[in-house]
Amino acid sequence: MNDQSENSSAWKNPSPDEIKNILKDTKTIAVVGLSSKPERASNGVARYLIEQGFEVIPVNPVETEILGKKSYPDLGSIGQPVDLVDVFRKGEATPPIIKEALAIGARCIWLQEGVISQESYDLAHEAGVPIIMDKCVLKEHKR
Repeated sequence: MNDQSENSSAWKNPSPDEIKNILKDTKTIAVVGLSSKPERASNGVARYLIEQGFEVIPVNPVETEILGKKSYPDLGSIGQPVDLVDVFRKGEATPPIIKEALAIGARCIWLQEGVISQESYDLAHEAGVPIIMDKCVLKEHKR
């Protein structure tokens, strides 16, 4: 799940101020890998984001509805602008998700705590889209 050890200096998150500004400018968040199970981290984070006034869009191909919201099988099915794509998947599963996020014009990509992918970083970086890895959006928002 973590390939940072091989490339410890190859990727860099935006500064704390940049992260703060990204969150301030974000209204719509697609949560990839959102679980309907209340005990899962993705569910708790999504509930928190909804409570904070964000529009959360579940993305999970095996669910039709999560937290009272329609769930989409993939990012391309959403059909509305997305500011931030928050990813709860293993690092090695993220490059295709990053390509989808870029294809739908997401303004930022966020890989949750413990999720790191040099390939995903490179894809987003080359497209000029900010990517945050190995950080929890809930914890960063609370700061």
